[in-house]
Amino acid sequence: MSTAEKKLFLLDAMALIYRAHFAFVKNPRINSKGMSTGAIFGFTNTLLEILSKEKPTHIAVAFDTKAPTFRHKEMVEYKANRQEQPEDIEIAIPWVKKLVEAFDIPCLEKDGWEADDVIGTLAWKAAEQDFTVYMMTPDKDYGQLVKDKVFLYKPAFMGNGVDIMGEKEVLAKWDIERIDQVVDMLGLMGDKVDNIPGIPGVGEKTAVKYLKDYGSVEGLIAHAHELKGKAKERVEEFADLALLSKKMARIDTDAPVEFDPKALEYTGPNREKVMEVFEELEFRTIAKRLFGEDLQAKSSSGVELSGEQLDMFASAAPSEIVAEAPALLEERNIHTTRHDYRLVQSEEELESLLFFLGKQKAFAFDTETTDLDAMEAGLVGMSFSYKKQEAYYVPVPEDKEQAQKLVERFRHLLENPDILIIGQNIKYDMLVMRKYGIQIGSPVYDTMLAHYLLDPETRHNMDFLAQTYLGYNPVSITELIGKKGKKQGNMRDVPLEEIAPYAAEDADITLQLKETLHPLVKKEGLEELLENVELPLVAVLADMEFEGIRVDADNLKELSEQLEEDIKALEKEIYALAGETFNISSPKQLGEILFDKLKLSNKPKKTKTGQYATGEEILSALAVEHALPDRILDIRELQKLKSTYVDALPRLISPSDGRVHTSFNQAVAATGRLSSTNPNLQNIPIRTDRGRLIRKAFVARDENHVLLAADYSQIELRLMAAFSQDETMVQAFKDGKDIHAATAAKIFKVAIDEVDSGMRRTAKTANFGIIYGISAFGLSQRLGIPRREAAEIIDAYFREFPGVKAYMDNAIEKARKDEYVETVLGRRRYLRDINSRNMTTRGFAERNAINAPLQGSAADLIKVAMVKVHAWLKKEKLQSKMILQVHDELIFDAHHSEVEKLKKEIPKIMANAIQLDIPIVVETGTGKNWLEAH
Repeated sequence: MSTAEKKLFLLDAMALIYRAHFAFVKNPRINSKGMSTGAIFGFTNTLLEILSKEKPTHIAVAFDTKAPTFRHKEMVEYKANRQEQPEDIEIAIPWVKKLVEAFDIPCLEKDGWEADDVIGTLAWKAAEQDFTVYMMTPDKDYGQLVKDKVFLYKPAFMGNGVDIMGEKEVLAKWDIERIDQVVDMLGLMGDKVDNIPGIPGVGEKTAVKYLKDYGSVEGLIAHAHELKGKAKERVEEFADLALLSKKMARIDTDAPVEFDPKALEYTGPNREKVMEVFEELEFRTIAKRLFGEDLQAKSSSGVELSGEQLDMFASAAPSEIVAEAPALLEERNIHTTRHDYRLVQSEEELESLLFFLGKQKAFAFDTETTDLDAMEAGLVGMSFSYKKQEAYYVPVPEDKEQAQKLVERFRHLLENPDILIIGQNIKYDMLVMRKYGIQIGSPVYDTMLAHYLLDPETRHNMDFLAQTYLGYNPVSITELIGKKGKKQGNMRDVPLEEIAPYAAEDADITLQLKETLHPLVKKEGLEELLENVELPLVAVLADMEFEGIRVDADNLKELSEQLEEDIKALEKEIYALAGETFNISSPKQLGEILFDKLKLSNKPKKTKTGQYATGEEILSALAVEHALPDRILDIRELQKLKSTYVDALPRLISPSDGRVHTSFNQAVAATGRLSSTNPNLQNIPIRTDRGRLIRKAFVARDENHVLLAADYSQIELRLMAAFSQDETMVQAFKDGKDIHAATAAKIFKVAIDEVDSGMRRTAKTANFGIIYGISAFGLSQRLGIPRREAAEIIDAYFREFPGVKAYMDNAIEKARKDEYVETVLGRRRYLRDINSRNMTTRGFAERNAINAPLQGSAADLIKVAMVKVHAWLKKEKLQSKMILQVHDELIFDAHHSEVEKLKKEIPKIMANAIQLDIPIVVETGTGKNWLEAH
């Protein structure tokens, strides 16, 4: 690109803010003031990406105003179906404007005109003055504005790359011949987002066909008499609506705005103003990335930075800093306080460290290893910190014998019950040290778990916590060994002078985080939950992971071969039903078979990419019309079973002991429940016969053991009875009745002995569905009944169980007041959107208000039970081991001589883990494999 080329970027503010908001809906960014900053953060990153990579000579950001436009006057319904703007976006808009102004970028808005009109007008005027113009927006409507030197620039999102579209690309995307036909497409199809109706029943394919045949909306209307049947009727009936829709969809390029190149010229940000905004928003990482953050312009070593160096930071993207200024990398982490990180190598240094650690009541501990998998990792080094901004790194020899000798010298410290060992995800370090015979036990403190209780839905990694709570950006591991992938290095290969400060910093930050987070834990009343449940559970999980479970590889091999035969047989059946061969794994080809060839639906749904949607829910609904969708569901199940479990499990068998060691995650699920990875035990299918066969491969360790399963029965329903105190439900559990049959008897008004299997199934679905806040539509889908009938079942349910309805209403009301809900042990689930004016957002929060206390209390119950069962096994010095936890079930490798004792005592411990006024029932079973035991 010539340096003389004039490059103008015009940003559609609202489209980009909405896009950023929805990127952070599931994992919101909340600063220390409780303000949601995700939308602003996302927009800021997008802006910085453009400034650093595209280097526009001119730039502006266009905003909508709240004043009505000519479109609202022309059509009252225009944008009328839009839900209330989410509060997070309302908060974001003024901050984005303040940020844009701080970057000395003009904010453009004009009452009576939308941002796209302003952008369209300026884009065309700029192109006339030989500017290359990029309209930055995810909005497809802008395709109508593309022409020579005017491009649509769709920013990268959720792993997708940047999409720059000129005239050729827009025509190909819409499958049209002229750019002006974009507006005709919108006029025919309509736009649900803006409440532009179009012609009812006309989708993208039909609209393309009409334009190929007749050229425009007007051409179609003029030739409506040539159409047949319903198509003719629709076009004639809705002709005026199509013309109005086309008018509403057209972006006006004659808005009353002047193009002043000088006003839009970009000369760089106002550093002081930008830093002021970043400080308010707590965008520490971006501030450091952009400016080095130190307002006094001093590095961590106290060295003054030159104006040139600071300007480099101010204008360069992170990748450019790395590429162009490697000497400044160490100055990147600018902070005012000095730290003292020491490498411990000599005998004198080692003795000194051991002496001072022995004088402490607590110290932070961290390991550096060769692998993310603790069971396969070798120890590279250990770091310790017992005073803020001081830390020590002890390198560990690669030779196993020498390493063991060194580690032994720390045993009396790491196993000392009078010293609190502080870690960040300390279970990993416990497992690594366990391989060297060191049992880090109680007491421990985990900063990851402390933060998990404080804010379960955000991230809990050390970098994030350091940035959020300490205002500090630690050295990233990728700077030492690179990013994940084939080319990632090994910590063993990192030079000592680089690994020592990195590792010492981890221990120092962990210590500082403990000092910062624990007062917050106490303030929020979460100390007992942390110290009596989550922290003791760490050692329990470490023991379970270290034990692992035996997997029968031969069984899996046979199952894999059987599944392969079944898949091939299903493929033949599918091709016969379809009448042709096609790529079954291709949603596009499958959609064409189902909807274009077999015509299985009058109103097929489409994805955002324009392809037919062929998800499980859609295929299940179509299965009543044709056998093909059902066979597709069957083959998908078999393919998933084979790839995810049957073929993957043998690869997870540890070469060191021949067992599979799943990793239990304490700080992932916001509900408090445990999750697991490698393998994900929670997702092993149990509803189908083939799925259950996977459990057959999990077997007892040897001929002297069997697997014993202990499972809470209907625990969430029992908790609902305890929370709601509904008399009917409470009495049913106290009387030991079949709760689903009792429910069916109530809602169908029959005696309990007259309840048939269909009634019980309906009641069971209602029981579990209602505690998840299921709607009449959802219940109708699950039961395959009309929505009205489902609504009647729900109404009958609430009439017969008024206490349940009262609990649900009260739970939502209390959540609206507190903006969080609590479990039986005080675990919190924050519901920041419970008072949202956006119906969809608010509805999701309301369902969580009902269900989170139930799921969370079930999590509390089984966690307490695991801690107590583990303690009992150790106290009794039993050979049997607890090895797995899945949903509401615990699995044990039970020695034959101890089975009866386990079956007698474990249900008692589990049932009484937390005292409730409802009977808690625990069912047990035994077998050579997990399937038999369940």
